Amino acid sequence: MARAVAIDCDPGIDDMMALLTVCASPELDLRGVTTVGGNVGIELTTRNARSVLSLAGRGDVPVAAGAARSLVRVPVSEKRGAHGDGGLGGITLPEPPGTADLRPAAEFLAATVAAAPGPLTLFAVGPLTNVALFYALYPQVAARLDRLVVMGGSIGAGNMTPAAEFNVWFDPEAAHRVLTDPGVPVPTTLVPLDVTRRTGLVDADIAVLARSGPIGALTARALGGYRHGLGAVTPVHDAVAVLAVLHPELITTRPARVHVDAGYGPSRGGTVVDLEPADGPTVDVVVDADVHAVVEALLDRVTSLDQQV
Repeated sequence: MARAVAIDCDPGIDDMMALLTVCASPELDLRGVTTVGGNVGIELTTRNARSVLSLAGRGDVPVAAGAARSLVRVPVSEKRGAHGDGGLGGITLPEPPGTADLRPAAEFLAATVAAAPGPLTLFAVGPLTNVALFYALYPQVAARLDRLVVMGGSIGAGNMTPAAEFNVWFDPEAAHRVLTDPGVPVPTTLVPLDVTRRTGLVDADIAVLARSGPIGALTARALGGYRHGLGAVTPVHDAVAVLAVLHPELITTRPARVHVDAGYGPSRGGTVVDLEPADGPTVDVVVDADVHAVVEALLDRVTSLDQQV
């Protein structure tokens, strides 16, 4: 039986890769998508999510919009815009058919978890605002999650500030609620920047996508417009979180206590990862991965979509 999953995202090029990976995976039963403001505004993240699902032949999957901004303080940075004005590296996808689900993301998540035939895994690959609201408003339903898989944070340096990774930096209060003091007993895996920076694509990998067919070609074009500042490697951060569930044998995790800095100093949004926790709730933090195998698995999944159309 396929594993029931949902994705909370802010597409975003790497979110696009995560959505395509899920759609290409028969082991996963995608029951819903929620969107949050992050890489671009909520109108674009919602449209992009619906368009990517349609591209993958999954326009039937419901999409619900969530928080347009962070819970407490709107972040400001000159580093915004890595995904281009439209969020997908300059490509334009057709207008998706139909409309988004009218329920707010937290309500939609609660209904989706409650209606799932078994425990559901939630991928959270954007700012954690929607997940924090879900935990606060529907704690008993959230406790039924099989696992929360978060792409965010870092053990070492960040990518928005020296301390902070983007998703946590965008809404530290929400990340603190989900990762540091959840109040809900949900098994949680954190896929941090330290690993996702190493499991990116080089030009030869992107060429494989470009040759696979129309979906791969569009994906390659989007990746080519990713202004990420990592030189020859194009990261696919959010897709790595999906692959951590599909191929747990390719990753190494350690239990850790994750403290999110929600103060207003220079380390705001930073994550202190204590790999030898004495007490408190712990998170399974991905500390290593088989880089070559992860990239190969990603390419296999996404290129398979062109074989299905």
